[in-house]
Amino acid sequence: MRRALAVLAALVVASLALPAAPASAHGQLATSTPLTGTVVRQPLERVGLYFTEKPATNAHFTLTGPNGSRVDSGWSYGEPKRLDKPVQEYFMVNGTFEPRLYHTGFPAMVAVAHWPAKGRYTASYLTVASDGEAVRGTVTFDYQGPSTAAPAGWTAPTNGPDPALLAQAEGTASASAVPAATLDPAVTPPAVTPAPAKEGGLPPWVVPAVIVAVVGTLIVVAARRRPAARPAAGAARQRGGAPRPRSGTAQPRGGTNRRPARRGRR
Repeated sequence: MRRALAVLAALVVASLALPAAPASAHGQLATSTPLTGTVVRQPLERVGLYFTEKPATNAHFTLTGPNGSRVDSGWSYGEPKRLDKPVQEYFMVNGTFEPRLYHTGFPAMVAVAHWPAKGRYTASYLTVASDGEAVRGTVTFDYQGPSTAAPAGWTAPTNGPDPALLAQAEGTASASAVPAATLDPAVTPPAVTPAPAKEGGLPPWVVPAVIVAVVGTLIVVAARRRPAARPAAGAARQRGGAPRPRSGTAQPRGGTNRRPARRGRR
């Protein structure tokens, strides 16, 4: 039983020590200006979001003020810059994830129409990387600078992401993903058949969870079958033979119990 428990415990430790498969998504956000969680005290003309690769041309960016209304006024590509801290991403090469460092940030510069009030602002982004994976997230910062007025005739934008971008981000096909020039109204587009779902796959946590459950059950069973307590040390000594004499007791000389002879009277 003890040997089985030791083997199972070793298996649990080995399974938990195995590294998890790293994320393989590319084109992630590397840095921003301003940085998330910082305080801005002067009005900025643009907010910069720097990615490890150039954002898609139909990427979607917004900037929302404290009252929930948008204050962004379009976006454009900026000048790439060297990152202060390189970003590591993983690529699948021959079935193995291999790291790759990125030292350059490719920016999307989001124009700011005005700063209506002090408070928390949130910049959101949605794009698709070169590997087809969606890249989305937010950058929040606190603005404590002066308020600025909106440009004459400006209205807060309400547009959402491009349907083709959403289709790519969600991994679904859409007719809007096909360029308009290639669509012929006289031709009915073919039906899109979704890819069959993969079967037989197990989440990576299933095997360690089963092993832990089995080990826990065996430990409980072994604890209930624990042997009786060992006898006291005194009883063991009695079974082993007569007790040894104490160190403080004097031993007779010469190995005999004879008393010394008395001297006669003079």
